[in-house]
Amino acid sequence: MPATAIIDYGVGNLANLKNALDHLGVGCMVVRDPEPLQTVARILLPGVGAFAPAMARLRESGMLDVLTERVQVGIPLLGICVGSQLLLDESEEDGLHPGLGWIPGRVQRFRHDLKIPQIGWNQVEFRKSDPLLEGIADGAHFYFVHSYYMVPNAPGATLAETEYGLRFTSVVRRQNVWGVQFHPEKSQNAGLRLLRNFCTFTPSNS
Repeated sequence: MPATAIIDYGVGNLANLKNALDHLGVGCMVVRDPEPLQTVARILLPGVGAFAPAMARLRESGMLDVLTERVQVGIPLLGICVGSQLLLDESEEDGLHPGLGWIPGRVQRFRHDLKIPQIGWNQVEFRKSDPLLEGIADGAHFYFVHSYYMVPNAPGATLAETEYGLRFTSVVRRQNVWGVQFHPEKSQNAGLRLLRNFCTFTPSNS
C-alpha cells in the first residue's frame, strides 16, 4: 500500500502534485473515498479556487470524518494552497465560512490596493526550524497563486513568512498538521525538497 495519500475531492488538478511525488520516487495514491485513508502513513490535502466551495466539496466527498479521525491519531497531514487555508477556523472569503479548525486562526483577504491574486515567485523566510524545511535555504523562492492568506493565532504556529504588501504566514504547523500557502509541486528544487521532507517524515523526527 502506498504510504502517502493525495486527497481528490474535486478541487484542482492533481497531476502536477502526483508527478512531483513520482519524480521523487515516493509511493503515493490519489484517494477519492474514505476507506484507503485508514492505512496510509501521511496525507496531502491540495486545493485551488475559493474557500467555501472547497470546504463544501470536502464534506460532500465523504472523507471528512475519516480525515479528522486520522489527524486526531497523529497521522501527518500537509495542506497546500487552499488546502492550507481549510485547516484554519474560518475564512472571510465571500462572507464568513467555517473551516476544519485544526489550526486556530482565520483566512483574510489582501488589501484592495494590492494586485491580487499574487501570482508568481516569492521568498519564504523562516521563523522556526522544522523537519518540513530541512535542507531548504532560508529565503528560497516558491510559487504562489492566491488572494487570501492565513492568520494563525496558535502560539508558535508560523514556521515561515512572505512579504506581499504585508508579512503573512506562508508555512504553518500545529502538531502533526502543516499548511503551505504556495505550490511546492510548481516550485522546482525547493518545492521538491519540501515534498520529500514531508513524505519521509515520521513522528520520531519531529
